[in-house]
Amino acid sequence: MALLQSVPRISGCRFVFAREKLDRPRSDLKRPWSFVTRAAGLEGVRLHDLRHTFASHGAAAGMGLTVVGRLLGHADVKTTNLYSHFDTGPLRRAADAVAASIAAALNVTGQLKRGGAKVRRQQRKR
Repeated sequence: MALLQSVPRISGCRFVFAREKLDRPRSDLKRPWSFVTRAAGLEGVRLHDLRHTFASHGAAAGMGLTVVGRLLGHADVKTTNLYSHFDTGPLRRAADAVAASIAAALNVTGQLKRGGAKVRRQQRKR
């Protein structure tokens, strides 16, 4: 909110992105966004790209897709899954954590243990 409050405003206009007539908000952000990306040296970056970046960073930070989806206003987690592009780093860390958990559960003889107690593996029926 502090950032939005720091944006200079046009006198008599309550909108962040004003249009020529100050009574309504701008309905198309192409022109202002083009100005912003040129000024920042980010030409070609779309507003929609920021949603994908937001979702990917949220997922990489360990937030569930349900939480990220709610933040994006998605009704279905499947949509959020399309938005969140996982980097190999978080996936590798997750795989390593699962492998470490399995390795910790195995003792030297190959028997599984839970809570300090050994659990025998069941034989398959032939």
